[in-house]
Amino acid sequence: MSLKEELKELIIRECDKEIEPSEIKDDDIIFHPNHPLGLDSLDSLQISMALQNEYGIRLVDPKEARRVMESIDTLANYIESHR
Repeated sequence: MSLKEELKELIIRECDKEIEPSEIKDDDIIFHPNHPLGLDSLDSLQISMALQNEYGIRLVDPKEARRVMESIDTLANYIESHR
């Protein structure tokens, strides 16, 4: 499984969403109000904690977290560059 597929499944699992990973495009802005995931700030916290547990990635600066978690692409790129 690719990193991007892992991230989609992690987000769906951690945020308890009823959506198929295939419905999330890699370049979608995942926190956009019209996105099928319907993520909010609590979801962001859940995702941040899961990233720390799964990948050892700590996102402490809210501005950096917002930039990193913009899409599956930006998230995967960040993780790959910090491994």
